[in-house]
Amino acid sequence: MPDQAEPAVPITPPDQWVDAYGDYLYGFAMSRLRNPEAAADCVQDTLLAGIKALDRFDGSRDIKFWLRGIMRNKIVDQIRKSIKENKVDIEAEDEALLESFWFKYSGIATTNPDPWQFNPRKYYDNSEFWIVFEKCITQVKNPARQAFVLRVLEDQTTEEVCKAMDVTPNYLWVLLHRAREQLKVLLEANWTGKDAN
Repeated sequence: MPDQAEPAVPITPPDQWVDAYGDYLYGFAMSRLRNPEAAADCVQDTLLAGIKALDRFDGSRDIKFWLRGIMRNKIVDQIRKSIKENKVDIEAEDEALLESFWFKYSGIATTNPDPWQFNPRKYYDNSEFWIVFEKCITQVKNPARQAFVLRVLEDQTTEEVCKAMDVTPNYLWVLLHRAREQLKVLLEANWTGKDAN
């Protein structure tokens, strides 16, 4: 039997994961779930799943990021659970948008958001921007935040998000539109002062 190749990075033993990665994973979960109990459950589920799957870890990257990958699935599971427990309600203003003639005809809202004060894509490689972004995403109201997390941050398909949230594609679009509008306001308020040119 051939020897297994040495991992490219050292593997932290599982009995040290809570101390080494617990705060990082909890912060990651909190930024998406905004619920301390759900975030703690997510960390626990992630660590347990990591221990069970450790033999499949290839050692090509830091185990912290491998655990974060596992956590992404646990976050999606937690959001699904939360949605089932708290049925998504369509707000009156969303209902009005969905019922509007133009939206029914085209699937496109009749109003466009104002232009950005800065180009957020310019800051994708800036770690300070992502700290501000994480703070801002936690302030977006549900169910818009849940839709944004699933569709944009966790890269679920429209079909997967609609199924998880039990909403139509049109209503998902409304939720994503609302999340982007809220994020725009929050990011402009929190990031503009930090070299937004």
